[in-house]
Amino acid sequence: MNTAPGLSDKLLKSAVRINASDIHFYPFSDHVNVYFRVFGKRTLHQTISTAQYQLLLTYFKFTSGMDIGEVRKPQNGTIIHEDLHQQFALRLSTLPVSHVESLAIRLLPQEDNLTLDRLFLFPSQLRKLKKWINNRSGIILLTGPTGSGKTTTLYALLENILQEESYQTITLEDPIEKEISDILQVQVNEKAGVTYQTGLKAALRHDPDIIMIGEIRDRFTAQFAFDASLTGHLVLSTLHAKNAAGTIHRLVEMGLKKAYLQQSLIAVAALQLIPVEVGHNVVRRAAIMELLDGKLLEDTISGQTTTEAEHFHTFDHLRKKAFAYGFMAEDTFSSLKE
Repeated sequence: MNTAPGLSDKLLKSAVRINASDIHFYPFSDHVNVYFRVFGKRTLHQTISTAQYQLLLTYFKFTSGMDIGEVRKPQNGTIIHEDLHQQFALRLSTLPVSHVESLAIRLLPQEDNLTLDRLFLFPSQLRKLKKWINNRSGIILLTGPTGSGKTTTLYALLENILQEESYQTITLEDPIEKEISDILQVQVNEKAGVTYQTGLKAALRHDPDIIMIGEIRDRFTAQFAFDASLTGHLVLSTLHAKNAAGTIHRLVEMGLKKAYLQQSLIAVAALQLIPVEVGHNVVRRAAIMELLDGKLLEDTISGQTTTEAEHFHTFDHLRKKAFAYGFMAEDTFSSLKE
């Protein structure tokens, strides 16, 4: 079990068994701490020797297609891993720190098809989301910090759409986190010249009904995504923003004019994952959403005081509602307050 494949298999089996979403390797001069993130909480799993870590690091870099000789630059790679007939895509990332490299691994289940019903805490919010995706043109943005469930929600939305009707659907992702049948998934690869910009141009020539852009990262991608939404395509994408109102500010900072946003932006859903408890034990995490659409969205974009403000539920309001409904204990609720 002291071989690199043996150490890797043991570690990954432990992570899968307790539903860890991430594994973090934190190197010190004489040992390495291994942390698991489970339902959003990071806890120490074990400590391994520096020699064991170097074995694992070289093994993971080699099998994920990274350059094992490169230790001065951050690298990314992907491995397909199978455990008890369940398949995972492992997304690996190295980061040089103090003459050594740290390693983070995200575990992405490939066969655990989370339906929209299982993703969200409040059914009323899900019903509104389903109404949005009935549009055949325009853009819908899912926003939030890293790990808030944006991409998982996008996949579930696409699968929901395709169950009801056949649409030419193309995704642009970096990386592809989950393979979906009946969808053309394009891996962004800047080294090979496949950027979000070139990918978008090529995708539009494939007569798509729906385009999913993994993430709007810059002004050019934002402009192109909104242009595509105005030419008869439904565009779904994500953006990093703290809340729903912050999404509008980010888009304006990227150079998009407010009148342009009012023309093409269907809605914004800012996501936050909260723990769902049964008997003080966290059994899963579910999303709550700040939702902007219709008149409320228009007024938010224009900066006017909206008459619809009473219908807008902030994260703070939604967490209070979740606590009142008994989804979490008081100490958990208190720890989530902003």
